[in-house]
Amino acid sequence: MRGLLVDYGGVLTTNVFDSFREFCDAQGLDRDAVKRLFREEPRTLVLVRGLETGELTREHFEQGFGEMLGIEDREGLVDRMFAGVRPDEAMQTVLRRARAAGIRTGLISNSMGDTVYDRTTFAELFDGVVISGEVGLHKPQPEIFLLGAERAGVEPAACVFVDDLRENCEGAEAVGMTAILHRGAERTVPELERLLGVELG
Repeated sequence: MRGLLVDYGGVLTTNVFDSFREFCDAQGLDRDAVKRLFREEPRTLVLVRGLETGELTREHFEQGFGEMLGIEDREGLVDRMFAGVRPDEAMQTVLRRARAAGIRTGLISNSMGDTVYDRTTFAELFDGVVISGEVGLHKPQPEIFLLGAERAGVEPAACVFVDDLRENCEGAEAVGMTAILHRGAERTVPELERLLGVELG
C-alpha cells in the first residue's frame, strides 16, 4: 500500500453527529432529529446530494432542510449544525507521519459547504484533494474515488481509504481500494500501521 486517502468530517474531525446533537439541543429539538432526517427521509438525501455536487446552493439547502426540521431561523443553518466539529489531532498527525514516510495522501470529501474545511492545513496534509461540490461528484460514486487516487498520484489498488460511513467504504472497495470504517483513532491507527507498514501513532 502506497496511498492513504481519507474523508474529512468525522475522520479528520470529531464526530459530526455529535455536533448535530449539540445543535438539536440548542434548538430545543429531539437530539437525534438531524440524524433521523439524514438517515430516514428521502427528501433530505435529495437536498444533501444537490449540495454535495454543487447543484444546489447552501441557501437552498438551508431553506429546505430547515423547513423539514421545523426551524424558522434558517440563515447559517449549515454552519450552526457543524459548529461543534473540532479537529481530530491524532488523525491529522497520522496524515503528517504517513507523508513523511513517503506515503501519498489525499482527501475525498462530500462537501456541505466550504466553511466546514480548514484549508490552511491542506498543503501539509494532502498530495491531492477532491471535494465533491468542486468536481460535481459524490461518494459513493466510483468516479470520485478514482479521481482521488489520480490526484494523490497512486493507483486505486495501492490505496487505503478511511471513512466513517459504511456506504462510502463500500464505494472505495468497489474500485479496488482497501477501506477502513473509522470508529476512532484508537482503532484506525493500528490497522493503518498494519496495512501501510509504517509507524503512525
